[in-house]
Formats: sequence, structure tokens, C-alpha cells
Amino acid sequence: MTTVEGVTGVLGLRVGDVVEVRSAEEILATLDENGELDELPFMPEMLAFCGRRLTVHKVANKLCDYISHTGLRRMPDAVHLTAARCDGSAHGQCENACSLYWKEKWLKRVDPDAPVLPTPDAGQRTLLPLLVEKSQKEPFEDGETRFSCQATEMLRAAPERLPLRKVSQYRDDIRSGNADVVEVVRAFLVAVFNRYQDVSRRFLPRALQIRAGLHWGFLRGGIASGRTPTQQLDLRPGELVRVKSREEILATLDTHLLNRGLGFEPEMSRFCGRTARVKARATRCVDERSGRMLTMKNPCIILEDIVCEGAYTANCPRQYVIWWREIWLERVESDSTSG
Repeated sequence: MTTVEGVTGVLGLRVGDVVEVRSAEEILATLDENGELDELPFMPEMLAFCGRRLTVHKVANKLCDYISHTGLRRMPDAVHLTAARCDGSAHGQCENACSLYWKEKWLKRVDPDAPVLPTPDAGQRTLLPLLVEKSQKEPFEDGETRFSCQATEMLRAAPERLPLRKVSQYRDDIRSGNADVVEVVRAFLVAVFNRYQDVSRRFLPRALQIRAGLHWGFLRGGIASGRTPTQQLDLRPGELVRVKSREEILATLDTHLLNRGLGFEPEMSRFCGRTARVKARATRCVDERSGRMLTMKNPCIILEDIVCEGAYTANCPRQYVIWWREIWLERVESDSTSG
């Protein structure tokens, strides 16, 4: 792939490439009056990375639409960088820890062995007021803050739908280093199977459906009516836990695969039986659809090194952090081996 250096060029980045985040002044030159480039906001939380040298973790060529649930969407000229997640400091202390999107115009290739030059913070002082102002929209009628971030503006930043039949996306997954051939083939077959299941539920009698037309993973909640159960373990960061079995978790879900409003996704079932350490207790997140801050009555648990891997969603590289109910987890002894 041809690489053209410079702020107006296309870098053609791949997983593992080393880049440097441009200075705040350089990034400001790429933004419109809304603090956006190609409808994608550059957020206040991203200023802390200006001048830093980071590695491309994933090429953000596509993403799952969690706002209108239209499937995959194409994101042009963007990447995710290693250890570059939103800390929520300018968005009400949101704890979603979303992997930030970086347009290639905000980055430059560097020699990994070249010295890192100091970056002045004058540009941050210039850019910060604009970004803070644009991180909120007109308040809700009840006076609550309406937040704006990369997640809430994703339909504008990625307006083009990406059908599963568009085979170039699978080629791009391999060429970019996002996934290997086995992972691409698996994700494609799962997507085709799920599409068949959708059609079979609409047109085939139940007797001819495969597992009642359920998507791959075959999850079915066990509670048809009434409130779903809860459990308080008071888990703390550093504790070792095990994700319960599929059967145990399904017994806590309603027919919409929800427990007290929090969904359990097929991607999450891949971690059943896995042991991991608690990273954080979380209660606050910005709703992508509305921009409203949601506060959980029962704290959720974030586990170390467990994120959505896109195995059942066409290798979506977004890698959102998974939230777990405590009732889906169990403590294990600290000397247990990890699964």
C-alpha cells in the first residue's frame, strides 16, 4: 500500500506500527468549528496523548452500530492505539473506557528508535476550551447534561453501512493485521449462519428451524416473567473471579437476555469459565443513543484483559469493555490457575 507522509496524506497504518500523536496545534488545524474531522470529534480526553508515541492496536476500518443496530458501518482512515482509552474526565466520569478513534491525520509515522521530543502544552490550552464546549449539547428537558463524544456521534462519523457481502472488508482485516485467516473465516461463517437464522424465524415453521432460529451461541434467557435476580459479592479491584457457566448465567436472564437491564451478549459467553482479576467497579456510563449519563443501581464489574473480541461480529475492532453483573461471577482462591 502506498504511504504518503504528511498531515494531508494517508498513512496506510497496520497493527504494530509505531506512530506519534501530533501536537494540539497540528490537530486543531484539521478540525472544524465543532472540533471534528469528518464528523468524528476530537475529545478533551485525547489531549493527554498529544506528542506521545504509541503503537497501532487495531485498524478501525469498521464498527458495530450500537445506536440503531443496523449492523456494521465503515470507518475510514482511523485506528485504535494501544493503551489509549477514554478516561471519561470530560464526560461526567463515564466509566465505559471506550477505545479512542484516531484519524490518520492526527498521527505521524516515526522511527521507533528516534528520540521523543518534548511537546509544549500551549496548544492544549488553546484547544481545550473548544473541546470542552463541544463535549456537551443542549441539556435534556429535566436539566440533566446531554453529553457528546465519539460514541454518541458514531452514526455521523461512520454513515456508510457495511454489508456482510462486501468481501473487501475481510481482505482488509487480514492485510491490516486485525485478524488472521482463521478468525476471518470463522467470523464470516457465524455472520452467514446468523443471517440464515433471521430468515428462518420469519419464513420457516418452528419445526424446521435450527435451535428455534437463535443466533450462534444459542442463548435463551430462563426467566419468562418477574424480576431477574441479583447478588452482592462486594468484589474489589485485584480479586480473582471466575465467570460462571452459560447455564448458570442464562438462569439469571429474562427473555431479552437482560439482567436488571444489563444485557448478556453471545460474545460474553465465550468467556464463561474464564478466570480474571477485577479491574474496577463501575456505575456510570454515557448512553450512546441519547447522551444521557446512566447510573447503575447495582455496581457492575470490569475484568482485566477481557473485552469484546468481535468473534461473532465480523471481527469488529472496537473492543468495547464488557460490564459484568456480580451474579455472573464467583470468587476463586488467589492461588487458582487462570483459565
